[in-house]
Amino acid sequence: MTPPETSLPLGATIGILGGGQLGRMSAMAAARLGYRCHIFAPDADSPGMEVAAAHTLAEYDDVAALHRFADAVDVVTFEFENVPAETLAALEGRVPCRPGTRALAICQDRIVEKRFLAEAGVPVAPWREVTTEAELQAGIAEIGLPAVLKTTRLGYDGRGQAVLRRLEDAAPAFARLSPKPLILEAFVPFTAEISGIAARGLDGTVATYDAIENRHRHHILDLSFAPARLPASAAAAAQAHVAQVATALELVGVVALEMFLLADGSLLGNEIAPRPHNSGHWTMDACHCGQFEQHIRAVAGLPLGSPARHADAVMRNLVGSEGLAAWPGILAQQDVVPHWYGKLEARPGRKLGHANRLLPLDTLHALDDAAATSGL
Repeated sequence: MTPPETSLPLGATIGILGGGQLGRMSAMAAARLGYRCHIFAPDADSPGMEVAAAHTLAEYDDVAALHRFADAVDVVTFEFENVPAETLAALEGRVPCRPGTRALAICQDRIVEKRFLAEAGVPVAPWREVTTEAELQAGIAEIGLPAVLKTTRLGYDGRGQAVLRRLEDAAPAFARLSPKPLILEAFVPFTAEISGIAARGLDGTVATYDAIENRHRHHILDLSFAPARLPASAAAAAQAHVAQVATALELVGVVALEMFLLADGSLLGNEIAPRPHNSGHWTMDACHCGQFEQHIRAVAGLPLGSPARHADAVMRNLVGSEGLAAWPGILAQQDVVPHWYGKLEARPGRKLGHANRLLPLDTLHALDDAAATSGL
């Protein structure tokens, strides 16, 4: 297939807001497709800057630096959704931004996000907006306990939330969490955590990856199993839900949807990430077109690649000192593909890399956890 006329020419420069590992892996995928990347980030030791053709070291509210950045690139994307909306606003009139401020604004606010999911046809757990302690008590009376109280912005990897198990937990949690308003969500008795990943091209084409089964440790993703070991109907529903989200967002790029699987086989949408996602790292080695290449293809206006699996996979995050200690053993495994993010300091909770164990196609369903994660 010939690239459309709207696609970026070879040698064009893709600007990436954020220089973490997602920006790093996006830049590496871009180079393979013939593009240069320019990283904009406030941290001099950003992993993405090690592999990018150029970088700008500046704060996200530095308008003059943003304008210089816009003039130096052909299109802009971002690697995490906590980039200030004002940053994209300073860029959008000067250079195409994919995805744009709408997708960013929806995914930065949990209340807006819940409303969007419902409008997109994705079921969500009961929730209430909470601005005062009285509203919190009223929400608990309606939703019941246990429940989860969260900040509406900037929370990730378990930050910015509190589980309420007793009425006595409510007031301290309300006082601790800020800024207000907060969101109170019903505690979901899920049987598994599932994610779906899709890409939407500039022409509106949507490509969807197989559903993923996730395991967390200390609120950080630990393991992802692809394909998810769940009934075919639930797997198909997960793919359909994330495709609905990509279409309703009118997104250009990759999007992930985190979901809860309930005992009856139904799914509830939880959170959206309008960018490549940690649970999609397995696609780099087990699919014809991994999520980072897919994101670059979409942003550059190229045809999307095939999301088909050529292997089953288990991905393990390498986090903190344990991840650093595991690295030599990972390198010794014959069926494991290692990925290091260029970080040398093993701080608690810091994602240092990941490892993908590849398995013969359609064999993962027959394995228990111990067999599936052997070597990881």
